[in-house]
Amino acid sequence: MKIVLHDYWRSSASYRVRICLNLKGVKYETVPVNLLDGAQASAENRAINPQGFVPTLVVDGRPLVQSLAIVDFLDANFKDPPMVSGDPFVRSAQLARALLIAADVHPLNNLRVLKRLETQFGADQAAKDEWYRHWIVEGLTALEQMVGDGPFLGGASPDISDICLVPQLANARRFDVPVDPWPKLQKAEAAALALPEVQAAAPERVKPSN
Repeated sequence: MKIVLHDYWRSSASYRVRICLNLKGVKYETVPVNLLDGAQASAENRAINPQGFVPTLVVDGRPLVQSLAIVDFLDANFKDPPMVSGDPFVRSAQLARALLIAADVHPLNNLRVLKRLETQFGADQAAKDEWYRHWIVEGLTALEQMVGDGPFLGGASPDISDICLVPQLANARRFDVPVDPWPKLQKAEAAALALPEVQAAAPERVKPSN
């Protein structure tokens, strides 16, 4: 099975997929897609990802899009460690935590939304930063109340919500959002970041040199 990840090093969605691939020990190649240069909108990228997004995971020539859908594919084909449980109640809680980040917080703060705030509404950098921080605080404050016994968000091992949490807290710090109000999230993050597979997925570890 040949697996190629079309990826931007700082993309939160790409970061999630890298963590999942690493945790499962899946070997893959990387094709960088520079979002700042607009490469995501190129005909080449849209041919495999009609939305013009990253990540795209190409498996034996077949493109897969949307980070959580990609994680679902990986879970179906590489069982260990599982990202979602077979128990319906546990699975629902795992997906709820993941979607809080991936569906409710992250989309409001991605590059295309921030650009739209500027072009349509005249938002300056300070206004865009405040917008960004607002949605992070609202989402992570709720997520803090959804954490299990630990050390990870749902218990003794990382799940699909942990691979969403790590990039989101990195974004929070990048935009100077204090993370002190969320000790449970910090504990889960620390447990994840202690894993070599998660460390290897970090943006600073995969950033292209040129």
